[in-house]
Amino acid sequence: MRPFKPISGARSIASRLASASTPADVCMVKTGLDPAPYRLELHFKYLVSSGRLAAAGKLLDQMPEKNTLYFRFLYRLEHHLNYLATSGRLAVAAARKVLDQIPEKNTLYLTFLNSIILGYSRSCDLAAAKALFSAAAHRNAKTWTIMMSTPPADGRGSDAVSLFRDMLREGDAPDHVTITTVLNAPGCNVAPLHLVVTKLAFDTNVVVCNTLLDAYCKQGFIAAARRVFLEMPHRDTITYNVMITGCSREGLYSEALELFAAMRRESVNTSHFTFSSLLTVATGMVDLYLGRQIHGLFVRANPSHNVFVNNALLDFYSKCDCLGDLEQLFDEMPQRDNISYNVMISAYSWNQCSGMALQLFREMQTLSFDRHTLPFASLLSVAGALPDIKIGRQIHAQLILLGLTLEDFMGNALIDMYSKCGMLDAAKTIFANKSDKTAISWTALITGCVQNGQHEEALQLFCNMRRAGLSPDRATCSSIIKSSSSLGVIGIGRQLHAYLTTSGHMSSVFSGSALLDMYAKCGCLDEAIRTFNEMPEKNSITWNAVISAYAQYGQAKNAIRMFDSMLHCGFCPDPVTFLSVLAACSHNGLAEECMKYFDLMRYYNSMSPWKEHYSCVIDALGRAGCFDKIQKVLDEMPFEADPVIWSSILHSCRIYGNQDLATVAAENLFTMVPTDATAYVILSNIYAKAGNWEGAARVKKIMRDRGVRKESGNSWVEIKQKIYMFSSNDHTNPMIDEIKEELERLYEEMDKQGYEPDTSCALHMVDNKQKLESLKYHSERLAIAFALINTPPGTPITVMKNLSACLDCHAAIKMISKIVNRDIIVRDSRRFHHFKDGFCSCGDYW
Repeated sequence: MRPFKPISGARSIASRLASASTPADVCMVKTGLDPAPYRLELHFKYLVSSGRLAAAGKLLDQMPEKNTLYFRFLYRLEHHLNYLATSGRLAVAAARKVLDQIPEKNTLYLTFLNSIILGYSRSCDLAAAKALFSAAAHRNAKTWTIMMSTPPADGRGSDAVSLFRDMLREGDAPDHVTITTVLNAPGCNVAPLHLVVTKLAFDTNVVVCNTLLDAYCKQGFIAAARRVFLEMPHRDTITYNVMITGCSREGLYSEALELFAAMRRESVNTSHFTFSSLLTVATGMVDLYLGRQIHGLFVRANPSHNVFVNNALLDFYSKCDCLGDLEQLFDEMPQRDNISYNVMISAYSWNQCSGMALQLFREMQTLSFDRHTLPFASLLSVAGALPDIKIGRQIHAQLILLGLTLEDFMGNALIDMYSKCGMLDAAKTIFANKSDKTAISWTALITGCVQNGQHEEALQLFCNMRRAGLSPDRATCSSIIKSSSSLGVIGIGRQLHAYLTTSGHMSSVFSGSALLDMYAKCGCLDEAIRTFNEMPEKNSITWNAVISAYAQYGQAKNAIRMFDSMLHCGFCPDPVTFLSVLAACSHNGLAEECMKYFDLMRYYNSMSPWKEHYSCVIDALGRAGCFDKIQKVLDEMPFEADPVIWSSILHSCRIYGNQDLATVAAENLFTMVPTDATAYVILSNIYAKAGNWEGAARVKKIMRDRGVRKESGNSWVEIKQKIYMFSSNDHTNPMIDEIKEELERLYEEMDKQGYEPDTSCALHMVDNKQKLESLKYHSERLAIAFALINTPPGTPITVMKNLSACLDCHAAIKMISKIVNRDIIVRDSRRFHHFKDGFCSCGDYW
């Protein structure tokens, strides 16, 4: 059939086409079809295929009624426009020329406009998209939604929210797609958007409600998400998946399992995401039995293998240290992706099988995987966790060759790796060279500073991050709170508490737990308990933090009570929980209770104790004088004793005068930490007390020959948000004369009450007179005297110390607290001592 040519004239297009005749019309007459619509559609196809889109739009606009033919034409035109939008910048430019020919009041104007903006967005011409959007005289909900979906130039995700506000201000009504788009925007404030959802009556739309749930859960607002969930008139698979994932992310594992049970009761279909989320729960609970149940349930519900869930199973078995199950599952997987290899490589690395990890990595390189998708970030994470700087540098070199070091994700992984390997300067260099420093970049470096003990620098970086206009997330807040707690600076801690409250992060269970831990480590147990009681949500980390707080303060009964409450609330204890309970028993000399919970951990909960668990048990037995049981525990222990364990044994031997075991412990310490003076002096004092003068002299000679010197004791106190540092026998403080005068006054009162200095605590090989003088000016006593002078009567005093308090200082501070009628809290390297009315919270066990 010959090509149809448009006919000009005064008559309408439809009538002109109907009056013309072609051979095809004969068939239409025979079949009884109207030739006019057929010829009209033929002409429309010709206009579109020849690129005369303006003429095609004009033809469509002139159609008298919107019937089936009209919508078929409209669909064809939109399809062609979408094709142009995805065909590169030249095609988009051609479509833009057509748009300029269409009147703004034409019904097709918005169709063309939306397609062209989408084309600019997909071709990353964000400036052109924004310019066209701003210049458009008319917009609809789809126009706004396309612009909200367009990533902003700065990558911070704030444009969607501001565009949504502009849309409402201009009176354009959003549809459900617009609402879900803005809720998915990074950094959006969910609560105000929730009000808009309710006002626009979208709270019955299951898609919108699911997106709202997801936004709340991703920002850690589980209580708000739960309210939305309960108010939803209809719930589907996605609803339950989002809630289960949100609860598991916040450590609310019991609630996640209850949601799954409710999902089954209501006959809601499960999906691959359901099983993946449940495996995250099992991983968080370290519950191998639960994980295997979920595995079996998945196999029964989905006979066909799914790589997504299989990867989640791989992750579960790897984190439960089931290397055999892991390898079997990996070998049986019919399909593997880069994540499958990623998990296996991480698992081998964690289990010290670096050869297998590198073998799998090389295998990935020989397969069809894109080199840019290889698990470089995972290998960097493993290198940092081991730590193994050699592997880290090799991966860094490959990233340089591939040109991936400039990618934000890889740059952050490099900062994390070098920080964990102790090379903070290299981490700072990578951070400084990053052109786009995101909140994650700042958090990685802040966390690195905290891990390397650079707490003041971490606080300075946090301030710089805020000045740069970036909002810290809960990971940033947790790291900076740890920095504050390590410094023992309660003033900064309270400022962070205020920031968390105003920024909405207090509802996050992780931020609340970090804050609880900070108050406990800064000597504010009452505020720590108040924070715990005020937290709307609690997880196992929260319970561990409050049990640890009581343990640090020597309140074993309260620690055990909290442990029982944790079990009653349905939370499963983990190794950290038992470590806190054992430490509480150890600090209070409760040897029998310590063994009870140690056995509960091993036999009832089937957990393998860490070296720290054995250390607590040995310490508790030593304080009780059970040296035969100590030897039995040492024989059963699956690893060699470390300096902490031998130091604990040596201190116990000092209390009971056990020379034989003290000699063994000290000799091990001489080998492991030859420059630490503590072991030499304690062993020498044990010998001297037993009358073994020859042994004491021999230890002193070894100490002199090796040039061993006692580590300087430092203490600091915070007054009016300013830190004052003191070292033993410090004479540099401007108020040293007033401090010494205050101490002399206190010593006179102490002598009247029968105070006798214990010169065995002076870890210097000098005569008795010099020892007495040295004890008088230990760093914690100088700090306490300074605080007494510079604070009102009755004000509690909190002092931090880098070493363990000696017996004589402990006895002296007990008497000082009674004389001055003040609460004095001292945090040494092992625990807190709360002195009040001549007594200490530790009960003289530390």
